[in-house]
Amino acid sequence: MESLQAQFEAAAAAAMNLPNRPDNETMLKLYALYKQGKVGDASGNRPGMFDMVGRAKYDAWAALRGMSPESAMQAYIDLVSSLNS
Repeated sequence: MESLQAQFEAAAAAAMNLPNRPDNETMLKLYALYKQGKVGDASGNRPGMFDMVGRAKYDAWAALRGMSPESAMQAYIDLVSSLNS
């Protein structure tokens, strides 16, 4: 069986070639789970109000604060898998 890290990296590659572009909410979820899996809890300053995209991405990531990287990786793998179906 592949390691969680290998499955996560394979899912990240598969996410780049999804059959259809997911809606914005799903894209934010993918981003947040990927960052939580790779980096851990959100850090740094929240982008200013004129950077709406950066702010939405940061908020989605910050909402996962406390989730273990392993749990985030598994959730990311599951989400990508569901989008490829």
